[in-house]
Amino acid sequence: MEIGKTTTDRLYEAALTGLATRQRVIGDNVANVDTPRFKASQVQFEQALLRATGRGQELPLQRIPNAMLSPEPSLLDGGIQVIQTNATTRRIDGNNVDIDQEMIQLAETNITYNALTTLAHSRSQLLRQIITDGRR
Repeated sequence: MEIGKTTTDRLYEAALTGLATRQRVIGDNVANVDTPRFKASQVQFEQALLRATGRGQELPLQRIPNAMLSPEPSLLDGGIQVIQTNATTRRIDGNNVDIDQEMIQLAETNITYNALTTLAHSRSQLLRQIITDGRR
């Protein structure tokens, strides 16, 4: 553990890593909306994040072997999953990307990411203020 890095900081970092991975996967899905036989992927990390805070159910999470993207290592102990959705087909060419759903997920992910970065920044500013005032 880095000096000065709290559990809260590590959880912010883990959540932001999961959200950044989701943004990349959604971007990949959108970029391949017209690619025949392309199967969309989804990112799941929330359950692992809840487990890390002690609030989640103990569900065994496994990495899907045929995942298209490998997420960066995170503090979630491998809890970020990139899962390819093979069960559905939206079009005759085998592509299953629903562009409307992808754009909704992207907007939700961006809002959450921005909110977390704002919270993390506010927290660091508060800590900086406490340290500065403590020197006086």
